[in-house]
Amino acid sequence: MGLLPDYFPDLTGFQWDAGNSEKNWLAHDVTQAETEQVFFNRPVLIMPDAAHSQVEVRHYLLGRTSPGRRLTVVFTIRESLVRPIMARGMSGRERRLYAEQEHAEEAPQADSSIP
Repeated sequence: MGLLPDYFPDLTGFQWDAGNSEKNWLAHDVTQAETEQVFFNRPVLIMPDAAHSQVEVRHYLLGRTSPGRRLTVVFTIRESLVRPIMARGMSGRERRLYAEQEHAEEAPQADSSIP
């Protein structure tokens, strides 16, 4: 897990489709600002969405907003821009996966230089 630049170093911003933005708000009560926040707050987990990548490569992102709301975002990359497709609250399964990653990131790392 890491910050978005760790995964996609050449990104410069977001590209919003008005229909997707409105759908995220009406169906899931997720704003554009919340969607963008999860890309910058640690921890973030990004996985490929192979099942929905026939036309263009899509990714899943599990992350949290600044106030701590846990969201799942499906997005694609167009040139140097993130194009959010869908944003919603995490499912129970996604929450468990995210919690595992949070705990792994918080766990102290063994110092291999100590004999």
